[in-house]
Amino acid sequence: MGSSAGASDEAARPWRLRDDALNIPNALTVLRIVLIPVVLWLLAAGTPKASFWAAMVYIVSTVTDFFDGWLARRMGLTSLVGKFLDPLADKLLVMATLVFLAYLGRLPLGGVVAVILIIGRELSVTALRTIAMGEGVVMAAGRGGKDKTALQMSSILLLILWHRVELDFFFFTVPVDLGMVGLVLLYLSLFFTLTSAGAYVRDFAEAVERRDRAAGD
Repeated sequence: MGSSAGASDEAARPWRLRDDALNIPNALTVLRIVLIPVVLWLLAAGTPKASFWAAMVYIVSTVTDFFDGWLARRMGLTSLVGKFLDPLADKLLVMATLVFLAYLGRLPLGGVVAVILIIGRELSVTALRTIAMGEGVVMAAGRGGKDKTALQMSSILLLILWHRVELDFFFFTVPVDLGMVGLVLLYLSLFFTLTSAGAYVRDFAEAVERRDRAAGD
């Protein structure tokens, strides 16, 4: 009796922004946003040491992306605020870092064009997801989108490190230009960026057609 009354009281309790926002997963998401200026500040120094620490902070930021979602599911703390902040933090981290790398001159003209296309894709897919929600259409992340994200994160990390290093394989060393490798991965991510965007548009159109046919029947 008391248990059912408590459950009904819980269900009747009004949604409050403060209660929804103040939890550990959302704190990690906010931390990811707060760390963005730190990454940019370290990048601005331009030295190998500063680039290394910028990469470390960037890694911490990307790791929090895994843990905030995992904790939210594990602790049952999935919230409306978290659903808004998590993708926002991801896009801010990627877009701010890429734009600043272009500003620092670490990207050639082709890389700058790639950044413009990547940002355009992110904004377009976000707008499409918003329209889909309004139409009652669920758009799940596809394989191409996940591959795109993995390549983008890896390319940005290498572009942050930027400088040439020598990999020691005991009997010989191999010089590696981290910036060049990062640029190649950025171009590769652009392929998945564009193809996954096309897949989102196709899936949205097909979902709307199925819904309309079901409504007509």
